[in-house]
Amino acid sequence: MRIVIFTILAVQQRRVVIENNHGEKLSGILHETGSKQLVIVCHGFQSSKERIPMVNLAAALKKEGISAFRFDFAGNGESEGLFQYGNYRREAEDLRAVVQYFRGENHVISAVIGHSKGGNVVLLYASKYNDVHTVVNISGRFNLEKGMEGRLGKDFLLRLQQHGYIDVFNRKGKFEYRVTEESLKDRLTTDTRAACLLIQQECRVLTVHGSMDKIVPVEDALEFAKFIPNHKLHIIKGADHEYTSHQGELTSVVLDFLRESCNAEKDMLKLLLKDHSFRSRL
Repeated sequence: MRIVIFTILAVQQRRVVIENNHGEKLSGILHETGSKQLVIVCHGFQSSKERIPMVNLAAALKKEGISAFRFDFAGNGESEGLFQYGNYRREAEDLRAVVQYFRGENHVISAVIGHSKGGNVVLLYASKYNDVHTVVNISGRFNLEKGMEGRLGKDFLLRLQQHGYIDVFNRKGKFEYRVTEESLKDRLTTDTRAACLLIQQECRVLTVHGSMDKIVPVEDALEFAKFIPNHKLHIIKGADHEYTSHQGELTSVVLDFLRESCNAEKDMLKLLLKDHSFRSRL
């Protein structure tokens, strides 16, 4: 019996490789339920599809009967390409490639979800394409000019001017990535406020943030609430950036929002059909 169950689960979860518009292969895991409704889950900075929030969200969606796809942006995890600091708009285009691929497979993209930097990416996507009307921003950073000293050091601008780049090492002294003037400019010229204002009214956005987040302060979540037209904010008390002890609450909040969005779309469709029927009789 155990072997049979394992076989069924293996069939429902499979690797999918998608090429972005730079010819790089993006690696992802499809949690297949048989439903054409699909939610795409995006990871954060220097992360991957295998981080706990992404895995748990995809698994929770699958239990609800909703197919989910979690993938690695170019230069991260198992995907091709070089890791780049910044890269917000390019990662939004990676997401575009994923959306288009699954639409070509006759899936309906019901929502996009992003954690941390991935939260910024899904908002940038929504501001540009306006073709996915449910967006979840988990612990995204509103003020992109902040939060750099923690990774790059207090004198990072001076060192960047002197050498043209900054090499970042982890606590064990191992090289992790290089920050160039171009990649830093990419981050600093990504206008989160302008992107939020471009998101259309019909797009429902949820921002979730932990009150004890030490990576991205909870105040950033309040800024998103000011500028996104159709926005809901949920603060999870005591949660850190990774929702280490609050995974269950995080998935519950996200699933509740997706259900609300689904019901809202059904109600809107009923109104449109009723209006069409009324006009036809006139």
